[in-house]
Amino acid sequence: MGEPFKNLINAEVVRSIGHHLQRIDAGLDRRGFETRALAGLDALELKARVLQVADALVATLPADVDRAAGLLEASLGPAGAGDDLSALRTSESGLAGWAVWPLTEAIARIAIDAPERGLAALHAMTQRLTAEFAIRPFIVRHPALCFTTLARWVEDPSAHVRRLVSEGSRPRLPWGLRLQALVVDPTPTLPLLAALQDDPSEYVRRSVANHLNDIAKDHPARVAQWLAHHLPGASEERRALLKHASRTLIKQGDPTVLAAWGLGQAFRGEAQWTVAPARVAIGGELTLRLVLSSTAAKPQRLVIDYAVHHVKANGSASPKVFKGWTLELGPREQRVLERRHSFKLVTTRRYHPGAHTVDLRINGKLLGEATFQLRA
Repeated sequence: MGEPFKNLINAEVVRSIGHHLQRIDAGLDRRGFETRALAGLDALELKARVLQVADALVATLPADVDRAAGLLEASLGPAGAGDDLSALRTSESGLAGWAVWPLTEAIARIAIDAPERGLAALHAMTQRLTAEFAIRPFIVRHPALCFTTLARWVEDPSAHVRRLVSEGSRPRLPWGLRLQALVVDPTPTLPLLAALQDDPSEYVRRSVANHLNDIAKDHPARVAQWLAHHLPGASEERRALLKHASRTLIKQGDPTVLAAWGLGQAFRGEAQWTVAPARVAIGGELTLRLVLSSTAAKPQRLVIDYAVHHVKANGSASPKVFKGWTLELGPREQRVLERRHSFKLVTTRRYHPGAHTVDLRINGKLLGEATFQLRA
């Protein structure tokens, strides 16, 4: 088993932060910072560790916002180049990689009432890891300033700053503060996404796709309109971005979005859908088998998904859609498809024994069901 994710923030990281801050300011209370940051750290999960180290920084840094932000900036190592920051590590040159996350959270605390200074610090820090979580309180408290700043950053030479424009303003960023105003009305971010959707960096474009997919969860018509406007004549790179942005609406069988991708036609043929075994234990796996027999004289483009209706603790069922296959079925062609679906225990889902249904969806339309018993 690999190293637990939470150990990315550990005692060595804390001591590195203390070392580099004291390197810049010999009078800094390094011992006090490390004592606060390390107290009970091993018992905490990742984000709680980050926040504890950030709190220790706030308690240790000078009260003057500009001086405190300057110390954190001066502790940074060289900015990363290109799309991939995964190789960046803290060195004698300064802090980089995971050690930067607590620094960004500290800025979100000490500079929230000095937003221009705080955003300048996050601009530097995001080039050593990411500031996608720490910028969100600034967007909530100072939306006008933030969107003016983000509009300027879409032209920044750093792909990591440009990505922050999209990722930091995602309405539903995982692990991040939900930007409820943007959940209700995503209008402020749309010009930013339009400016970035043809960015030369795939890293940036992937963030734009995820941002649009966030919007699709609350405003499907907005994303359908986006496709209608931006898909015709799109480059290969933009098509890939828009396809990824469409994934939730394709899974849901949104007719407008399916039609935009040429997937709105009903399947012409027969579909035999089976699952085996009839009883599977939690921790085991199910084999899904689909036999497609086309009756069409022309090829058919098919997006095939399936939904597992998981039994909940109260006995009701909740469907979860999974990607199946995307293919072109030839005229009169018969094709057999198989896939294994695991019920291995994971932290994001709890399984309950009982009768489960697995339904088949082709181009957004329900075409079959099969059942099995999940047992403890």
